[in-house]
Amino acid sequence: MRITMFSSKPYDRLFFAPAAAPNEILYLEPHLTEKTVDLAAGSEVVCCFVNDVLNAPVLNRLKELGVQLVAMRCAGYNNVDLAAAKQLGLPVCRVPEYSPYAVAEHSVGIILALNRNIHRAHNRIRENDYSLNGLMGFDLHGKTVGVIGAGKIGRAFINIMLGFGCKVLVHDVNADPALVGRVQYATLEELWPVCDIISLHCPLTPATHHLINAEAIEKMKRGVMLINTSRGGLVDTPAVIRGLKSGQVGYLGLDVYEEEADLFFEDLSNQVVQDDVFARLTTFPNVIVTGHQAFFTREALAKIAEVTLANINAFAAGSAADMTLVE
Repeated sequence: MRITMFSSKPYDRLFFAPAAAPNEILYLEPHLTEKTVDLAAGSEVVCCFVNDVLNAPVLNRLKELGVQLVAMRCAGYNNVDLAAAKQLGLPVCRVPEYSPYAVAEHSVGIILALNRNIHRAHNRIRENDYSLNGLMGFDLHGKTVGVIGAGKIGRAFINIMLGFGCKVLVHDVNADPALVGRVQYATLEELWPVCDIISLHCPLTPATHHLINAEAIEKMKRGVMLINTSRGGLVDTPAVIRGLKSGQVGYLGLDVYEEEADLFFEDLSNQVVQDDVFARLTTFPNVIVTGHQAFFTREALAKIAEVTLANINAFAAGSAADMTLVE
């Protein structure tokens, strides 16, 4: 099948190209939008990523161009108008899991860097400043960690934090029997005021949009560390900035950002960032932002290519049962 891959980078080609046959892949750097959708002409499949736009107008145009399948090469699909896709008879598949360890380990890396001020210490050493003032951290051992969302990534994160000797509180719609007795399940109202660290590992849905907001922040322990490696829309960024300014939020680690589509995955080093909220966020010494790289390991990229191509090949063979379809 002919596949148009939007938002592609050199590393996508590195992992997709060796296993692409018998398919033909056209690698395009631009995001899929209403302005670029016609680039998919002649393809049966579009392969998309987290910041591609798959709203009703785009999906309608894809259908008109003869596209038969939307293959997401990521776990999330909040950028897809599923109702419009269903109405058009345009199936959407995804990669529900690739490497939960990749995201979980990145979350822990941010926690360690924030806590021990590794980013600041690194910059000091480069300036021959070996002082320790302002770099004091705390022992993770014995601290209370709140985990919102205990899917595969959340469970991998939980296991790591238990290994540090942390007490773990979990908020999830379902209790995992494998975690019962090892963690404490809690409501959000129970979790907010007692956790030293809160890490988000839940999907973005209407119910979880701006889950971290001014009201929630006010209920948290003063000086709380917030970590989000899930979806940017879970966090009300202006509210968190106010929390940082007041000291209610003591540390913030983000790998995702609600308005990241025009920022992340691009080299903007010679430009002035136009997003004033994001620019303000990066001025705080107790904030670490990474550019949606938590998934970025060799193992994860290999799995993403494998599952995405398996979905496409199963579709070509008429084997819907072998696809990871978004229902």
